[in-house]
This record gives sequence, structure tokens and C-alpha cells, in this order.
Amino acid sequence: MDFDLDASWSIKPAGGTTGTAFIGIHANEKYFLKRNASPFLAALSVEHVTPKLIWTKRIVTGDVLTAQEWLDGRTLKRFEMDNRQVARLLGRVHNSDLLKKMLTRMGGAPEEPKTFLNRLALDTAVKQMPVVQRGLSFLQQLPEAPRAYRVCHGDLSHKNWLISNQKQLYLVDWDQAVLSDVAYDLSFILVNYVARPRWEHWLHTYGAAFTPALERRISWYGVYHLVNEINQFYLEQRQDAVQHTVARLEALLANAAEA
Repeated sequence: MDFDLDASWSIKPAGGTTGTAFIGIHANEKYFLKRNASPFLAALSVEHVTPKLIWTKRIVTGDVLTAQEWLDGRTLKRFEMDNRQVARLLGRVHNSDLLKKMLTRMGGAPEEPKTFLNRLALDTAVKQMPVVQRGLSFLQQLPEAPRAYRVCHGDLSHKNWLISNQKQLYLVDWDQAVLSDVAYDLSFILVNYVARPRWEHWLHTYGAAFTPALERRISWYGVYHLVNEINQFYLEQRQDAVQHTVARLEALLANAAEA
């Protein structure tokens, strides 16, 4: 594509599935370039949640190109999600008034449980799985509303956490950011990466008490996430992943029934 940059720039794809991320090299400096990144990126940079935003420009195609500082590092491994850096950074995100103000200004409206539930689009075969049927029944009992809606990332896969060689942690890929219950984010990390006996400790580091009310909300969103994951893995014909996620859904439903 035409990046509307002078010939001294060297551009190559950065990988990923969207084809919107690139590595740019100019004057022996490396940058992370992205086409049509969220305008929310500026606030994330100010809060040191993402790598520093260097510049933003509209190019001849009408697209918006952003350049961020390039950091040598790697994405987190699954087992590293159960650590204090992750918990504390997510706590800063959820408690940031600047992020909430900016996302609201961009037109972000609170996403409630009913909205998520109406968005579920499951394959017929997945709907017929007994554990999914129990999960859908559980989801009919909507959780109570939180005291306040906060900025949620929406896709907290370990692949979206970048740790630099200087051990600075960043959370990237904010295309699915929404205003919602923090339990929407918390549940994704807890059900996917943190052993149940460590939930209370992880939440304490994050900055929240593990109350019965929060546990109910985390269970609800956790079931929602796992049902979605089962459907995704089924469509990708990843049967081992389907069975593994089915087992986790069964365990979560059993724990929720005992609570």
C-alpha cells in the first residue's frame, strides 16, 4: 500500500492476521507502524499502557497511519499471566479516569450482559453439546450491574501482552476495547490462566476484594468466554482444544453452583 512516506523509509509487514501492522525503519531507527489504529491509542500512550506514540498522520489513501516506538522484547507465555505485573497493569487500566473519559468521548457506550448474550452466535452442533446447553441456561440469569463501568480491553490473550527487554510490560491491540464491567476482562484471565485457588490472591494484587458479588460476575463472564471459545475451536476443527475447554467450562459451572 502507499504509506505516503519518503523513499528513505523501509517498510515490511509485522505479521498478524489483520495485515494492518508494519515495521518501519527510518534513519536507522525502527518503529511500529499501524494502519487505522484506534484514536484511543493516544490516551493509552499517555498512561504508559502501550509503547509511546511518536506521530499520527492521514495518508493519501485516506487511512490513518500511526508510529510507535519500537521495543525489543516478546509476548508473555501462558504461565506468566499469573504474576503481579499483569494484575497491576490491568488494575491501572480499569481505574484510569483518562481512558474512560477518552473512550466515552469516542462514543463508547456501556456494554451490558444482555448485549454480550445477544451477540452469541453458536454453531448448531455446539449448541447441542450438553455442557454448552448448561452454560447457556446459566447465562440466562444475568448478573447484577457493577457500581461503575470501566474501560475493558476485550481480548486479554497472553499474545497481547508485550514485555520489553527492560522488563517493562505493555498491553497492546486495543481494537476490541469497550466500556463494561471489569469482570468481563478479569474473567478471561482467571478462567484461562490462573488456577482457581489463586484467584483471591491475584485479585488482591489487581486491587479488588474477592467478594461473592464479584465472584458471581466473574463466573457469568467466564462462562460466556468459554462458550465462545468452544465455538471458535469447533469451527477451527481443533478437537483437542474443544475438549480441554469443555472440561474447564464444566469445572466453572460446578464451582458456580457451589458458590
